Amino acid sequence: MNVERLVAMVNDIASFFASEPDPETAADQVAAHLQRFWEPRMRGAIVRHLAAGGSGLTPLARSGVARLQK
Repeated sequence: MNVERLVAMVNDIASFFASEPDPETAADQVAAHLQRFWEPRMRGAIVRHLAAGGSGLTPLARSGVARLQK
């Protein structure tokens, strides 16, 4: 699985939800999207990437991915 591609995808998703005025709600929406539409291997890879430092992830993308761990 190409982690750079996953980073680009989650950053695009986060960009879509960035118009939400409340950052917590926006992060919840990113996480919900990833939960609904990404397969478990993709979610696992991006969670591991975040745990390893999360290089390339935007702040909102980081928050959304972090919520997947809960």
